[in-house]
Amino acid sequence: MKKADMVLYNGNVYTADANNTYATAIAIKDGKFVAVGDDATIMQQYASDDVLLIDLKGKRTIPGLIDSHIHLIRGGLNYNLELRWDGVPSLTDALKMLRKQVDITPSPQWVRVVGGWTEHQFAEKRMPTLKELNEIAPDTPVFIMHLYDRALLNRAALRAVGFTKDTPAPPGGIIEKNSKGEPTGLILASPNAMILYSTLAKGPKLPYEYQVNSTRHFMKELNRFGITSVIDAGGGFQNFPDDYQVINELNEKEQLTVRIAYNLFTQRPKQELEDFKNWTSTVKLHQGDDMYRHNGAGEMLVFSAADFEDFLQPRPDLPAVMEAELEQVVRHLVEHRWPFRLHATYNESISRFLDVFEKVNRDIPFDGLHWIFDHAETIDERNIDRVKALGGGVAIQSRMAFQGEYFTDRYGKAAAAHTPPVKRMLQAGVPVGAGTDATRVSSYNPWVALYWLSAGKTVGGQQLYDDGNKLSRETALDLYTKGSAWFSSEQDKKGSIKVGQLADLAVLDRDFFAVAEESIKHLESILTVVGGKIVYASNEFEDHTPTLPPVLPDWSPVNQFGGYYSPKNKVEETVVAMQQAALISAHVHSCAGSCQVHGHDHNVARLSNIPVNNFSAFWGVFGCSCFAF
Repeated sequence: MKKADMVLYNGNVYTADANNTYATAIAIKDGKFVAVGDDATIMQQYASDDVLLIDLKGKRTIPGLIDSHIHLIRGGLNYNLELRWDGVPSLTDALKMLRKQVDITPSPQWVRVVGGWTEHQFAEKRMPTLKELNEIAPDTPVFIMHLYDRALLNRAALRAVGFTKDTPAPPGGIIEKNSKGEPTGLILASPNAMILYSTLAKGPKLPYEYQVNSTRHFMKELNRFGITSVIDAGGGFQNFPDDYQVINELNEKEQLTVRIAYNLFTQRPKQELEDFKNWTSTVKLHQGDDMYRHNGAGEMLVFSAADFEDFLQPRPDLPAVMEAELEQVVRHLVEHRWPFRLHATYNESISRFLDVFEKVNRDIPFDGLHWIFDHAETIDERNIDRVKALGGGVAIQSRMAFQGEYFTDRYGKAAAAHTPPVKRMLQAGVPVGAGTDATRVSSYNPWVALYWLSAGKTVGGQQLYDDGNKLSRETALDLYTKGSAWFSSEQDKKGSIKVGQLADLAVLDRDFFAVAEESIKHLESILTVVGGKIVYASNEFEDHTPTLPPVLPDWSPVNQFGGYYSPKNKVEETVVAMQQAALISAHVHSCAGSCQVHGHDHNVARLSNIPVNNFSAFWGVFGCSCFAF
């Protein structure tokens, strides 16, 4: 009888086990690691003619990445519909992608860009204008969402969603109107993001069989970056069990390529307790298997506790009824020993949440029950210690990589320098897991998050953190592996390349520990293994590439551009040209605030329609927004 199904050798393995063991070879059998060590030992004991042998060619090999907070289920249903601007280096490129997609998108479908990008990543350092969208797409609806602060709709999209001068905005949202009272196409979260969700929900959906296809291709995209597990945090307009049918089917057919632990997110304001009473009576805690399993409640427990993280808006004050409503739900969950997680951006909100948790704990001890704060950007030292005392964890996401400039503008550099205070959490002994909060805020690319954690920079290049809050690359990677495993109560099953653990790993195209800082966010996996099965392969391992059905529909943006930006998906410009443009832009418009010569605000000019960012045109050649009065 063979001792292994697969042996990988000649590698450079970061095991992330407690002893930080160095290895070059790995043996896998029945979906688990059965040996980790040196080539000679592993090959002698486990290699045979009927074992798949893979030469890793000295490549850095790491445990499979675990995103502790992502919205895979919702994202998968829509992936094939969305044009991704994640990582696109210039607005010029982004608009060319948009134009090409508009040309092939049939009526009544929309072209939608939903999250994963920020204006700061672009060489031009600006968003598209409504005029640009209307010129590119006079008849095809275009919906572009930027983080959780706004969405841009062209005139065709306004018609499609039925917005008129008589359309009222929901509480916490704004529909911008012109002097005649007509909607302009700009909608704002102020700060409630529900206006963005509800407007997007008016768009056409994929038929069921296309949603299955879309989810499979989204998982492949995650595998491309070395992701092997996620915790799905539910989401707005993601209803259980209806919107989980696709994932259920894929799991039953053994077609999942990412392990999913899912949390149940209430969808009905003022009926949250009813939802959770129903679920705790019908859903068995942790029901499922190692590929797909239940994980508890949240991230929305009660709507009155939602402190939206739009840093372009002032911090929202939660209503006075929050404590009573949250206590009812938390008390019920603790009584039923259900783990829970709660969206918590601001320290002021966290203080009130902890008051509720401590009150419940006095009556019904948490006693080791896993509970989680998600995000926690501005949590202070006292509240970190309170989280530790109650046995909680903090799941952090790369939202500051996309919103750091906005946070700095509102709260200052000093506050931004420890937002979130990850090192302080670790020093206090609080479990910390890393993730993205993709797909509607940050990008799902984990290497952008690892760049943010270790380099301390935003995707726009702003230095947020000094050495006092930057993490070593080892620590950052540990948060994305064994750190995140705690958040699904699977820390003994995965997160390390260790005998007995689930055989999940990624082989990288370059060494995370050796590449230049700016190269971190461009890393990819070239061989991803989940449970001992190869789920993604490229480059020198492309002979092992699993087959997938073609992307549906054929006009999908994924067919045209793929997912996260890659140089091979460029429309016209070369990477070098875009880097040069970014460099020029950084020098031309590096000034901030008011011009020291003319006294007016550069930012106003930069965001105007005058082509100050066209460096070959008249204004751009002068090299200063000052000429754009």
